[in-house]
Amino acid sequence: MSKDTEKAPEQVSKHGLARRGFLKGAGIGAAGASVLDGVNLFAKEVAKSSDAPTVGPGRVPISLHINGKPYRLLIEPSTTLADALRYELGLTGTKVVCDRGSCSACTVMLDKMPVCSCMMLAVDVENRKITTIEGLAQNGELHPVQAAFVEHDALQCGFCTPGMVISCVALLERNPNPTLADVKLATSGNICRCGTYPKVFDATLAAAGAKRA
Repeated sequence: MSKDTEKAPEQVSKHGLARRGFLKGAGIGAAGASVLDGVNLFAKEVAKSSDAPTVGPGRVPISLHINGKPYRLLIEPSTTLADALRYELGLTGTKVVCDRGSCSACTVMLDKMPVCSCMMLAVDVENRKITTIEGLAQNGELHPVQAAFVEHDALQCGFCTPGMVISCVALLERNPNPTLADVKLATSGNICRCGTYPKVFDATLAAAGAKRA
């Protein structure tokens, strides 16, 4: 190899640290320090913005407003709304199937919006208006959506039915004149393993017509 093609050796300081190695190390150190500064700043901002009091680890008293009635409970902070409804209050119409928010069988209305109760902590919904499947019928009369589900045979095994009904009721609350596409979108998160979707759509559209009549 000729002298012209030889690579020049790195200049090594008297302390044994190559100039290139020093620059690389300095660059990594600066980047690391920048990342740490960002993490610390984020942590400080979260700490400042969090005004919620710490609860637990033992049971804590909470107030829930369900189907027009107030309830006082003493529960562990980790209790989901679904578990509070089923095991603390005996409102077992709300079904827990997947327990991870992917099937919507446990859907309830929270301030008229459908939510998966298995993904909500009971302590986080204090004093908000909760409606379960038990709260739809009034004075012994089924809700129009419930009646339409019966008339159109829109259920089979029944596990998905309460959540499906709640999703359809919530749709009609915000849109009294839905199209088929609207109903499909409103129930797109509700899994029915029996495959009764077409009858669910028919029942919801029929209920919308009954409410308009």
